[in-house]
Amino acid sequence: MPIEQGATNQFKVGLASSQFNFSTDTFKMALYTGAANIGPTTLSYTTTGETSGTGYVAGGKTLTVSVQPTIGPNLNDKIAYLSFDNVTWNPAAFTCRGAIIYKADGVTNPTVCILDFGADKTATTSFQVQFPTANNTNAIIRIA
Repeated sequence: MPIEQGATNQFKVGLASSQFNFSTDTFKMALYTGAANIGPTTLSYTTTGETSGTGYVAGGKTLTVSVQPTIGPNLNDKIAYLSFDNVTWNPAAFTCRGAIIYKADGVTNPTVCILDFGADKTATTSFQVQFPTANNTNAIIRIA
């Protein structure tokens, strides 16, 4: 199976069981090659298929939550959303195709979502993942 983008089943169940707290938990982004077999059924962070190269450390980078879970200014909206600040690897010399966002708890490291970049991305000096505008139609994580 190629990289399959989307919220993970672990995240969906974890929301209902209070496994994730975007105010206090640490979240990370790990990068993966096109050979990785990750998707909605991926339960936890894995090193299998993870990118390697200059500037990349296994486990990825810590993310900063830029927008806490909200429905925004319109109280009639039916979509909750949240987002993270862009994340940069610098220096960077590696190739990746996707990513896992996960809760870095040091035990189970449950997944939140899988990202597919659509094609291999090769970094030669730096690499940045830019998150979309945080609103009810564009945020990286939206819950209807």
